[in-house]
Amino acid sequence: MPPGSQNPNSRPAQNHHIFLAIERGRIRLGALGRALVLLRRCGVLGEVMAFGKFTTMGRHGRSAGARGVLACSKLPVIATLCLVAVLPLAGCSSLFPSSETSSVEHPDPPDKMFADAEKLLNGGSYKEAAEKYEDVERNYPFSNDPGKPYARKSLILAAFAYYRAGDYDNAIAAGGRFITLHAGSDDTALAHHIVAMSYYDQMQDATRDQSYTLRAVEWFTKELRQFPNSKFAEADGNRLRIAKDTLAGSEMNVGRYYLGKHNYLAAIDRFKTVVTDYQSTQQVEEALERLTECYMALGIKPEAQNAAAILGHNYPDSSWYKDAYALLKSDGLEPREDSGSWLSKSWKNTVAVLTGHTG
Repeated sequence: MPPGSQNPNSRPAQNHHIFLAIERGRIRLGALGRALVLLRRCGVLGEVMAFGKFTTMGRHGRSAGARGVLACSKLPVIATLCLVAVLPLAGCSSLFPSSETSSVEHPDPPDKMFADAEKLLNGGSYKEAAEKYEDVERNYPFSNDPGKPYARKSLILAAFAYYRAGDYDNAIAAGGRFITLHAGSDDTALAHHIVAMSYYDQMQDATRDQSYTLRAVEWFTKELRQFPNSKFAEADGNRLRIAKDTLAGSEMNVGRYYLGKHNYLAAIDRFKTVVTDYQSTQQVEEALERLTECYMALGIKPEAQNAAAILGHNYPDSSWYKDAYALLKSDGLEPREDSGSWLSKSWKNTVAVLTGHTG
């Protein structure tokens, strides 16, 4: 090998190639590794390493040698690096290429990021818009000046964009965070609406699992109770009725199954749920007739007469009432309401709640 030439397999040459790979972005580093690159660029890495070696040898004796810097005691070197790394910053103006780190360490101003997200949203790139809005909220969490509430607006718009993208889990998460952080905001009704709609759009028919339907009912109920005059109230009130009707239909399906198996007590439990919890749905007429059937089958005729009487009083033209009446007549009975029965009391209480006459 010619005098003065460097062995490509030597440690200095290897280190040189490693640093080149790091600087060119081929190797990703943590904070300590990046500090090493900073020191090397500013020309002080050698002095720092020498100081680390001196510190190590001072603690462990000269026998540790140069290997002591890395093998015997890494902590003094790390501490030295962390201490010295901040010193060159004032005099080293180009520590990292701005093209590689500006988006992470130096985000755009909030107004520009917000405008970029809005452009994506208006262009239909909902997922990208949501992520951009979240970047604004994450990088500028306190940018909530009255005239430019970028953080607050970004969070609610992120929820909206996620919903439009069909990413319901993230829409629910962002909407929930907004309600927690900005409960008094004018956009809180919108946040409730987004969360409720995210569950509503995932509802399944009455023959399948009703977990999403239950959550939709819960959130629509919260929304309408807290914001009865919001611009979403009328439409979401209709959606709440649809969701409740779906839940009632699910209860009826199970009740019919038990009725077909002659498990009358289990069937009664399901039909009672419809009568007490979903009285305003379309399923209640059939539920009252099915209760008449079940009680007649069990020989509890007063309850059968009572169920038929409530059905006839509230739905006199219903085909279900005609069936219940015919069933009673076949045994020589007439509909007769018992004001002391559980069904009469429950029915009256529910009517009072629905009409607002609870006093």
